[in-house]
Amino acid sequence: MQTRLMPMAAGALACIPLLLAGCGEINVRKYLPFGGDTAIQERPRTPANATEYQCAGGKRFYLRMLEGGAAVWLILPEREVRLDRIGAEGSARYSKGNMVLELNGEATRLSDGAAVSFSACKPASAAP
Repeated sequence: MQTRLMPMAAGALACIPLLLAGCGEINVRKYLPFGGDTAIQERPRTPANATEYQCAGGKRFYLRMLEGGAAVWLILPEREVRLDRIGAEGSARYSKGNMVLELNGEATRLSDGAAVSFSACKPASAAP
């Protein structure tokens, strides 16, 4: 008698998951710690209080004005540098060592020594 009940019990246990699967939707993603159906929100790439400049050759950098225009914080893809204003109070030239930034509307340029690293730069809001 026990030998006949064993196969029946095994068959009943095998049918339970099939019956439960029909009762509702199984969504494994909602139980995963990093999964889900919510859309991934991408963080903005522009640093806070900075202006994006787009230059020739697809290059770009960000610029943050400091101390009422007496200095700027230059944010390049590979580094960040503080540049101090050179020249008169109304001057739009900033420098640190060999690096010189000349703000001139849509003709802004950044040179590092003798080489012009970024040319024909303009604020992203002015870009077509």
